[in-house]
Amino acid sequence: MVLCGTASLKSGAGLVQIGTPSSIRREVAIGNPCYTTIDLPEDDEGRFNQQAIEKISPFISKANAVVLGPGSAPTKACEELASHLLSLDIPVLLDADALNSMAPDGFPTHFKNRQVVITPHPGEFSRLTKLTVKEIQADRKTLAMHFALAHGIIVVLKGHGTVVSDGKSVYTNTTGNPGMATGGSGDVLSGIIGALLGQGMHAYDASKLGVYLHGLAGDHAKKQLGEHSLTALDILAHLPSAFLFHAKAL
Repeated sequence: MVLCGTASLKSGAGLVQIGTPSSIRREVAIGNPCYTTIDLPEDDEGRFNQQAIEKISPFISKANAVVLGPGSAPTKACEELASHLLSLDIPVLLDADALNSMAPDGFPTHFKNRQVVITPHPGEFSRLTKLTVKEIQADRKTLAMHFALAHGIIVVLKGHGTVVSDGKSVYTNTTGNPGMATGGSGDVLSGIIGALLGQGMHAYDASKLGVYLHGLAGDHAKKQLGEHSLTALDILAHLPSAFLFHAKAL
């Protein structure tokens, strides 16, 4: 949550609000004083519950974009919130356990929202498609395109040469390095794309630019620190230089 929220702020989001289970709200708030937090009702295991959907809905209705997944758990409540987001017109990004919570029943093919981005790594995409990771890695572009077309969404299939598809076109990212295969890196990516969606970019364009900037920040970090010690915090720290580099190249 902290990584995703901070990445959104560093990617141009003017106001970031993080919904978090009540028991960890203080820790999430301490993570960055520049976003605000919303305490959500939780179950006995400290995960947000069904009542949280009612609590957070007024905030969602005023949002320019919503990210669900980082810091969540693959619960029924998470699945219900993801389904609720698919019924809205607000640009939505689903990642991590938002996707895992939907995997048992399969990702829906009929829903109202036309600005939906999913950002699975191969393991999460395997659970969604019922294919093995080996099968996915052998034909990443085709499978991402077919899934995007079948569901009317944008697929960002993470990994070496992250693939982005809207079902008609495919973009393969060329920035990034092996040092970025570290915990929290995907949360940073979700925050970047979420911020771009919130600034009015079309979902496909926001996804392509987001993965490019994410990888570029990682490359800038690599130049300074090397790959071995690179962490998601280093990607965050180099996001400003990635945005500057991109702006100068326009």
